[in-house]
Amino acid sequence: MAEAKVRVRGEEIRRFLLENVEQHPSDAAKLASDHFKITRQAVHKHVRRLISERALTEEGQTRNRVYKLAPLIEWRQIYHISPELAEDVIWRKDISSILGKQPQNVSEIWQHGFTEIFNNAKDHSQGSSIIVVIKKTAITTAISIIDNGVGIFRKIKEAMNLLDERHAILELAKGKLTTDPKRHSGEGIFFTSRMFDSFWILSIGASFRHDFGRAEEWIFEEGIDEGTHVKMVLNNHTARRKEKIFNQYATGDGFTFNKTVVPVRLAQYGNEQLISRSQAKRLLTRVELFNIVLFDFKEVPTIGQAFADEIFRVFATEHPEINLLPININSEVRRMISRVRSPLGQPSESTPTSGPS
Repeated sequence: MAEAKVRVRGEEIRRFLLENVEQHPSDAAKLASDHFKITRQAVHKHVRRLISERALTEEGQTRNRVYKLAPLIEWRQIYHISPELAEDVIWRKDISSILGKQPQNVSEIWQHGFTEIFNNAKDHSQGSSIIVVIKKTAITTAISIIDNGVGIFRKIKEAMNLLDERHAILELAKGKLTTDPKRHSGEGIFFTSRMFDSFWILSIGASFRHDFGRAEEWIFEEGIDEGTHVKMVLNNHTARRKEKIFNQYATGDGFTFNKTVVPVRLAQYGNEQLISRSQAKRLLTRVELFNIVLFDFKEVPTIGQAFADEIFRVFATEHPEINLLPININSEVRRMISRVRSPLGQPSESTPTSGPS
């Protein structure tokens, strides 16, 4: 019994080290020592074991020493786009076997994410090749799917006659967006982005990232020079299930995709304020496709009367069947929404302040 307890505790310490070393490459041992209330020397025995098992690597000397998760798998393959290229065959023959044995829920998330993104690259990129890169450590797996096509944001911009590539991110964030409605529903990227710990799309003109468990945190950055690069990262032992993600945005007896989150700050350009009806109309594009719309006001300090009026009075009056819910609002935004809603008899108390994780 005592030996079993020692073994279990040792496994807990090693798992703690592996899960925290990426954020604490130089002081993971101290962190574990404080957490488990054991000596630094005792922790280092576990560090040495992880290094011998090739789960960790070390660099530098003494005080400058840092530890990193060792790659268990590093794999790269180029696929040439042709009518015969099939994402399910690539998953079955290559990707699934490379990833190895996984919990069922983890395998289902990876199969969904890989086949959706690979298919998008194959059908929409107008490129000639797709590169797949897999990197797996003891804690996480990352898969990148890279094409040399026209760029996802640029293609959306041109197809929808949008202002620029950043405006395409706003439309992509809403969901139900596709440039080929006869063959695609437009749901793939929306749901896939919400299944993974981290989900990135880097493309020509812009890029964004979504992290699970945070508010809808779409981040503008510099784009890349060619094509589209999608990166998905997932913990190898997550308890997450893809059905739960689908159910968060589906309601009714048919469990149809009729709920979305609109990141309001994506309607902003630079330091401009959200004050005009034109900005609001841009935000409202395709919103009528949903029954429940959560307008996420995270990082939006203030809005103008015309902007609020266009969404929460004019549009709301024209579409009474759509439930418009502002979330993550501060007191100033709340007051403006309450002001324009008052003729509708909707008091501020009905306005939620926070949204889904």
